[in-house]
Amino acid sequence: MNTAKNNRQQPLWLDWAKELQFIAQAGLTYSKDDFDRERFTRIREIAAEIISHKSGLSMERVKNLFCNEEGFQTPKLDTRAAIFKEDKILLVKEKNGFWSLPGGWVDINQTIKTNTEKEVKEEAGLEVEADRIIALQDRNLHNSPPYAYNVCKVFVLCRIKGGRFQPNIETIDSKYFALSELPLLAEEKNTAEQVAMCFSAYQNEDWKILFD
Repeated sequence: MNTAKNNRQQPLWLDWAKELQFIAQAGLTYSKDDFDRERFTRIREIAAEIISHKSGLSMERVKNLFCNEEGFQTPKLDTRAAIFKEDKILLVKEKNGFWSLPGGWVDINQTIKTNTEKEVKEEAGLEVEADRIIALQDRNLHNSPPYAYNVCKVFVLCRIKGGRFQPNIETIDSKYFALSELPLLAEEKNTAEQVAMCFSAYQNEDWKILFD
């Protein structure tokens, strides 16, 4: 299976809206003049209107997702754990029936390492040691649908220390899968290509970190 970067192209209107949002947020962060702040606020509203019009989402929903931050805008961080047993990879089943690598947003008080281990404990019930970074990927280049903000996805190879799965508020099952028998994946979080990349890293002690 080809694990090369997919080079997904997001729509130009989304690029434009994201850039307008970035300019507006930076302007609101650093501008002291009230008239300039008023203009930057309007630019931010225009960016939200573009997203709402093209995506079909309500303005309220767009503003909550797209225009709710302060300070200089940077990508969000998402960690995904690759855990292997008998040459199979661990996936957790979400309530919608799709499967994913354990993971999630990096909390404000966590590092890449501690957040990866925390998410595995919460979603899979396992205690793990986060050992090696597999890849750093721009989510919009690899996963669909494209988001109106940038996400850096960090894939981390982990080693099991103990524990067992318990149903929780996020996941209803966990299971190990061979690469040839992957279930329906939550592709907004991880694709078959990304899972295959994790297998390649697991099988290669000299793996070089991939990054966009």
